Amino acid sequence: MPVREQTPRRVVVAGASGFIGRAVVASLRARGDDVTIVGRTAAVTWRDDAALAKAVDGADVVVNLAGKSVNCRYTDRNRDEILRSRVETTRALRTAIAAASVAPAVWLNASTATIYRHRTDAPHTEDAGELGTGFSVDVARAWEEDFFAGELPHTRRVALRMAIVLGDGPATRMLATLARLGLGGSQRDGRWLQHRRYRGIGAHPSGDGRAPHHRTRGRQRFSWVHIDDVVAAMHFLIARDDLAGIVNVVAPQASDNRTLMRTLRRIVGAPFGMPAFRWMLEPAMWVLRTEPELVLKSRWVVPERLSAAGFVFAHRDLEEALRASLASAAGRGARTGVTDRVGAHG
Repeated sequence: MPVREQTPRRVVVAGASGFIGRAVVASLRARGDDVTIVGRTAAVTWRDDAALAKAVDGADVVVNLAGKSVNCRYTDRNRDEILRSRVETTRALRTAIAAASVAPAVWLNASTATIYRHRTDAPHTEDAGELGTGFSVDVARAWEEDFFAGELPHTRRVALRMAIVLGDGPATRMLATLARLGLGGSQRDGRWLQHRRYRGIGAHPSGDGRAPHHRTRGRQRFSWVHIDDVVAAMHFLIARDDLAGIVNVVAPQASDNRTLMRTLRRIVGAPFGMPAFRWMLEPAMWVLRTEPELVLKSRWVVPERLSAAGFVFAHRDLEEALRASLASAAGRGARTGVTDRVGAHG
């Protein structure tokens, strides 16, 4: 189906302060769109239902990227806030859209490819993907259920199941830091002291409450997407009236953990990288205030619907995407004088 002619639009963006949100807002404004930001400290806040309703009424597009970052330790407080911040903001937007006299034509809502189960034998597509269990999956499931709930007859809804996003953002910073610290070998799962940080959550928690482990020996798959392609895919999906529902936003060619870390070592000039077993990763991730799940879960996802619709990815090669990401971070550091241990390295 041909793409509609691009004209300036009125766009509402929630969650604009994060890594992805900043890139999306900059892109929208660069093309001349009138952007209204919704956030805790923005001109339109989540506490002001009337202002939110006014912002949404008559808008052409709504983009929701709101939610507490998962780049944290899964304490009980953080777990609850990760779930609440996604579900409640999505519900607030859905309520405002349902009440609008002129509803937005399209609503893009963030989701995550983490909703799929750990898998090494075949990739997940939108139609044939298998959902997993546990905390991250339950958050994604509840997020999407609230997004697609109810009737919005005049608004096309698209859930963006994004893979790990490369760029000048938290995932790239964390991976580059591991490589620079000498932990740039493959990350290998194994047995560790049991904990309940990954137990299910929500009205119907899934799983047995135990932290899973998989002996993949660094062969767990690594699906990724560059921030430039995330932004481009959003523009593409806004313009394509025939695309709705679930869309995997992920580069076509997945890598694996060994290849990822070997590539990072080469880029950052790390002379060696020790294989990082779970007993090494757990304390390292505690220091970095994040979770080992990011590098230990096998994420193998393909963009079946985007590819079939004719979307062309600018970044298809992992090494090129990582080099572009780290160059962007280095440029930002030079411009702002940032030299902190993590932020200066992408």
